[in-house]
Amino acid sequence: MQYTASGRLLSELAELHLDTDTKNWFSQKIKAITEKKSARELYLTYSLCSSKFKDRAFDASKCNDKKLADFLLERNTGLVETGRLALLVNALEADAGHFADKIVRLVQMADSKELETFLKYLVLLPQPGRFSFIAVDSLRTNIATVFDAIALNNPYPTLHFNDQQWNQMYLKAVFIGSDLSKMQGVDQRANADLARIISDYAHERWAASRAIDPLIWRPTTNYLEGTLLKDMERLLASDDAAENRAAALCCHHSGNDRAKALLSDHQDLVGQIESGDLTWSNIK
Repeated sequence: MQYTASGRLLSELAELHLDTDTKNWFSQKIKAITEKKSARELYLTYSLCSSKFKDRAFDASKCNDKKLADFLLERNTGLVETGRLALLVNALEADAGHFADKIVRLVQMADSKELETFLKYLVLLPQPGRFSFIAVDSLRTNIATVFDAIALNNPYPTLHFNDQQWNQMYLKAVFIGSDLSKMQGVDQRANADLARIISDYAHERWAASRAIDPLIWRPTTNYLEGTLLKDMERLLASDDAAENRAAALCCHHSGNDRAKALLSDHQDLVGQIESGDLTWSNIK
């Protein structure tokens, strides 16, 4: 799926929610940024959005582009975020060659909230792949909300991370307890290295008698051989119903006859999967 948002559309959407004075201020700032190629105005306005727009009601459904409206609604996007996104998109549309490096500097100077906005909506920027190094670097953060901005409910990593970067993100999400159900592209980006690491991690946790999020197993679905097949046996024999369900989903969707054979004594789970009553979204 292609994600796009024009600067004009975003500006108009933001301005629908502004009083006359603030609307004029915002449009003048965008004009200064785009016509004068003013990085200074971009930096200042991006920061000032928080004070100029805060506490104002915002309804993304007023957007004339339904796909964009749905994207914003799914993320509970507010006016501050929309205003900041409008600034970035307008700047890049005006002169990407001039502003790309300036936006990198903006992000480097940004506070956590400003950085979160950039990461959450990065996929909507023109040629978003040019900023992949910022997204990858954000994986090192110690601020959970910044990490979650790129890792959760965000299509960007699926589209622009390589396997090593994807695996780093997935495993950190596991380690810090992020909600794996909100991570997009898990099935598409599953790979053999990640499946092996998940198994190794699980064995370490089991040895220490520590709990494991059953959602962690989802990327192993197409790699159920050897040790991972034995892991599925253990999960199916567990007293934890969520672990039973996770293993059933992995085995059923694996395309592996040996894995599917493990479900012979779990026809109730097979029936729930085939009817659509059991999915990764409701295993807990």
